[in-house]
Amino acid sequence: MNTKTILVNTASYEKPRSKILIIYTGGTFGMAHDKDGVLIPFDFGLILEHLPTIRTMALELTVVSFDHPIDSSNINPAHWQLLAENIADHYNTHDGFVILHGTDTMAYTASALSFMLEGLAKPVILTGAQLPISEPRSDARENLITALEIASARKDNEAVVPEVCIYFDYELLRGNRSKKVESMQFDAFDSGNYPPLAKAGVKIDYNHSVIRKAEIHRGLHVHKSFDSGIAILKLFPGISQSIVESILKTPGLKAVILETYGSGNAPTLPWLIDAFAQAIQKEILVLNISQCPGGMVMQGRYETSRDLLRIGVISGADMTCEAAVTKLMILLGEHSPEKVRTLIGKPLAGELSV
Repeated sequence: MNTKTILVNTASYEKPRSKILIIYTGGTFGMAHDKDGVLIPFDFGLILEHLPTIRTMALELTVVSFDHPIDSSNINPAHWQLLAENIADHYNTHDGFVILHGTDTMAYTASALSFMLEGLAKPVILTGAQLPISEPRSDARENLITALEIASARKDNEAVVPEVCIYFDYELLRGNRSKKVESMQFDAFDSGNYPPLAKAGVKIDYNHSVIRKAEIHRGLHVHKSFDSGIAILKLFPGISQSIVESILKTPGLKAVILETYGSGNAPTLPWLIDAFAQAIQKEILVLNISQCPGGMVMQGRYETSRDLLRIGVISGADMTCEAAVTKLMILLGEHSPEKVRTLIGKPLAGELSV
């Protein structure tokens, strides 16, 4: 995968107040109509023509775009590695980062980057659009302009939001707490278990009490190893024994994310508990995540989760499935099964409550 770089100075003859790296991966945001009316990726060298308002922001922009923009449904860990490498390469010369990304897997990418960019002390803001920028009613313009404003926001010479976030429809959300919840409305994302970090109205109101504090002294360390030997098993009434057992016996399987009911409950079927117990004995990690968009797993609270606790299923507390998937991939890529069992239930980037 190759990228190309464009420099855009919106500060005219003045010194720019901030330097921001924009990374365009693809997605609905950057589509424009060609002379035949077909939607194609637009030239980011002409970004000031599409968004003349940016001229008033006094920013120096570096725009990096994938040579071949991709639909976010095709995003995979190799793309996350490329994004993290671009951020690392520009980290010392830029004040903030904006990633333009398709909405379908944006929460996965935001979650992955939150774990990959250890020691992050600058904003990484993912945004996109439900309608292409070429459409009259597009949400792309406001999303990008406000994302740039947040990425460049500083107080006492430090970034106001030094973490990986999603900005969409006037709300700034922690990236690894976010889920896509809507495909036909502009409010595409929600973070049911964590309050918004900011809301954009006439001015941007930051909720400073819920924003992570930067650990500037640590420096940026990028985690690049992934292991995708993971399965997601969603429980439902009438689930088949043969299907469950076939998944748990998949060659190369390292971990299973078990999507349970309510606060972590599962059927008390002997075969189901036995199947998970045998998998755990083979060092396959089983992580309990609730199917509910809000609330958290509380194993042992009800009889229907006591057996899971007894056999060694690990509680995922209030992690999203997106955060659980990406966190497991990175931990499995770097650590032994014993170490992963220790770290998976601990907050590494604000992804779960303790």
